[in-house]
Amino acid sequence: MEQLNPEVLSAAQGLMDRIWLFLETLLVPSRMYQLPAIAGLMLLSWLIARLCSPALTHWLRSRENWPKWRLRLGLLIDRRLTLIVFTLISWAVVLVMREVTYSFRSQLIALAATIAAAWVAIYFIARVIANRFLRRIVSWAAWIWVTLDLLGLTESFSEFLESVALTFGDFRLSLLTVLEALIISGLMIALARSLSRIVATRLSRNEDISPTMQVLTAKLLQVVLFSLAVIAGLKALGFDLTGLAVFSGAVGVGLGFGLQKVVSNLVSGVIILLDKSIKPGDVISLGETFGWIEELGARYVSVVTRDGKEYLIPNEDLVTGQVVNWSHSNNFVRLDLKFGASYGDDPHKVSDIAINAAMGVNRVLAHRRPVCWVTGFGDSSVDYVLRFWIRDAESGLTNVRGQVFLALWDAFQEHEISIPFPQREVRVLNKDIAMRSEVFSPADPDSVTDD
Repeated sequence: MEQLNPEVLSAAQGLMDRIWLFLETLLVPSRMYQLPAIAGLMLLSWLIARLCSPALTHWLRSRENWPKWRLRLGLLIDRRLTLIVFTLISWAVVLVMREVTYSFRSQLIALAATIAAAWVAIYFIARVIANRFLRRIVSWAAWIWVTLDLLGLTESFSEFLESVALTFGDFRLSLLTVLEALIISGLMIALARSLSRIVATRLSRNEDISPTMQVLTAKLLQVVLFSLAVIAGLKALGFDLTGLAVFSGAVGVGLGFGLQKVVSNLVSGVIILLDKSIKPGDVISLGETFGWIEELGARYVSVVTRDGKEYLIPNEDLVTGQVVNWSHSNNFVRLDLKFGASYGDDPHKVSDIAINAAMGVNRVLAHRRPVCWVTGFGDSSVDYVLRFWIRDAESGLTNVRGQVFLALWDAFQEHEISIPFPQREVRVLNKDIAMRSEVFSPADPDSVTDD
């Protein structure tokens, strides 16, 4: 550290000399009057933005059929309206002054307009970074760097950042290297996320590729792109990736033993995507969970039930356990309804009425005609089973069963088909027991007296 202090002090002194030299140039008479002009342009821009912002907001709210990206662009313009107006007015003033007077008389105004334009461009370009915290870091770093570059302070500032460093043996890590690595990693991660989204959107629109292959391709692309982003950041820091590969291999073996379940779920997720046993949109039931697959994740499968609950089922359970896929090879699902009718009703007539009643329900398929069979002669009724087909199990099973039951009820009421219910008749065969029960259970409780 004692050897670094003179270097840091020298770099800091050089930076201060450059800043002081720039400030001295502002005291030149031909430039001093431009400072109040810049301040006046900033105030004028702020007033114009304050007047135009409500009108712009009202106009954006009235655009009902506009796509979301246009509305977001309008909101971004409204948030930086003062800076945009300042850039436009300043450049207009510079162009006019260059026509009527010497160019050096508008040099500071042109510099301020250039810095403002660069800030506006960075603000819009940084929107490609989805993470808000990372976007702010990259934006502020870019704003500072562009400003220093336009002011001619980049070289001195870089030397100062390079002088602030830590040394570990032969490895030297400076503040400038860390900032460069953060910026490069941030841009690479933002680019990787944007590319993965674009590719996933294009794949989802391609009907020739199965949903499982779409998800698998998108996940593999994300892994590759984010890995490249991390490698680029480490390379910018100056790390030796050869040694890192050996170290990561040893760490990977340790993590493999410690995170067996996690690794098992990751491998199971790849197996599910490859064998196409389930895919997004399939209707499955696993234990007491019944719903449709919303998303295939790297570690779990998201299953949404009819009541709005979302279950995150580990991939390992879907590979090793028994899963009922109602729409694996096709979307047709057969449902059975059991009911009973009186012995006094003709079974042939009951079967025809039940079939016609089921076909009157909208979700019941007509080209796969329902059937009704006698399954047995019960104690109180003749037992039947009504079988019908649907092709939209994701819309629910209980509701369509309820609709068919209601249709059966209405049809039986119309054709006077009775639905019996169990009845029990109790007879006392021992008359002595009956007489004693009457003696010891008088009708009038007051007639019982104590001796």
